[in-house]
Amino acid sequence: MKTLAAQVITPEDLLKHWQGHRALTRRVIEAFPEKDFFEFSIAGMRPFSKLTDELLAIAVPGLRGIVTKETKPFAEEGEKLIFKAQYLAKWDEATAEINQYWEKLSIEDFNETFNLFGQYEFPVIQNILYFIDNEVHHRGQGYVYLRALGIEPPFFWER
Repeated sequence: MKTLAAQVITPEDLLKHWQGHRALTRRVIEAFPEKDFFEFSIAGMRPFSKLTDELLAIAVPGLRGIVTKETKPFAEEGEKLIFKAQYLAKWDEATAEINQYWEKLSIEDFNETFNLFGQYEFPVIQNILYFIDNEVHHRGQGYVYLRALGIEPPFFWER
């Protein structure tokens, strides 16, 4: 078993940080007009609905794999959602599932190596930070889309 040299953030605070980002991303989803959520893109980038599909396919499946120690390939194609309200409901379900899986992590788990989706062999903490970084990256794309549509996005610091 590895020991921690120093703890900079508690697991509880990291979860709060992640869930703060998720709450902000949810508000970005809400800000999109229905049609534009599914169709609007710039320079060939995916519409925000497709970016949201990716985020949903990473967070819970990735965390579930970490907790259960099951390595399953990444699969972005899931349930076909056709309304923004369905995405918001799925987002809320995923948020609750993240909380449930998080409770099963021990402090030692964060230093253990896990092969996320059978592709990314890193310590669990790095995989979790990837979940957050990827969400922030795609939310930034959503901000660009909203501004291009003439919609003021939520303040990024209001998490």
